[in-house]
Amino acid sequence: MSGKSSREARREERLQAEGEDAAQERRKRLLQLGSALVFLAIVVVAVLIVVSQNDGSGGDTNLEDTELVSSDLRGIAQSGLTLGEKSATVTLVEFGDLQCPVCKGFSEQIVPEVIDAKVRAGEAKLEFRNFVIISQESVPAGAAAVAAGQQGRGWNFIELFYRNQGPEASGYVTDEFLTEIARGAGVADIGQWNNDRKSQATLNQVTRTTEEAKRLGLTGTPSFAVTGPGASGMEVLGTPGSARQLEEAIEAAG
Repeated sequence: MSGKSSREARREERLQAEGEDAAQERRKRLLQLGSALVFLAIVVVAVLIVVSQNDGSGGDTNLEDTELVSSDLRGIAQSGLTLGEKSATVTLVEFGDLQCPVCKGFSEQIVPEVIDAKVRAGEAKLEFRNFVIISQESVPAGAAAVAAGQQGRGWNFIELFYRNQGPEASGYVTDEFLTEIARGAGVADIGQWNNDRKSQATLNQVTRTTEEAKRLGLTGTPSFAVTGPGASGMEVLGTPGSARQLEEAIEAAG
């Protein structure tokens, strides 16, 4: 082979090698770019998940009857776990357990009639007192309601809890569930609510009202009592079968 042919052959080999190196470099850059895009997509998805989890507006969309509860109670004064105007001279007291399925039925069928007929009209106040009889899970549930009441959303919490109630003592009353109820009920400061519901003072209140119910001779939930100028102290009503019976007791106590 002549010198010229040899040089041309080496030149072709060099060009071929350079072309392969360039192709490998391009493939390497494409792989790096692809990895970067995949990483960026993962970051974007993660950010969206975090944002959605921390969005406290409107409560949890999986809760039932959030808007219905809000509408039913809108415009009625609340203080602690008392619903109605402070000036009302008659107080109807409900002793209930948030896990109680019968209490749930009353909250949906009977209590709303009493609220519309007597509480909204300013003739009576309606007060909820915890009477823990179902299981130990009822204690943190009751304490969470008391803490919601400290932010003026106690009855929203109670009513929304009932409408999303699970099977008795099944373990559904978790911190996550209670927080969903609190958000759906419109509790503004969840951090403060968490501190309040776990405080000894709040837990003591749940114990105190439970002991009160026992002293009154109550044996089941919901049980009602009434006080007022026409009543003889705290008059125990038991578990009336209709809203009208509760309304008549309010009228008699007024």
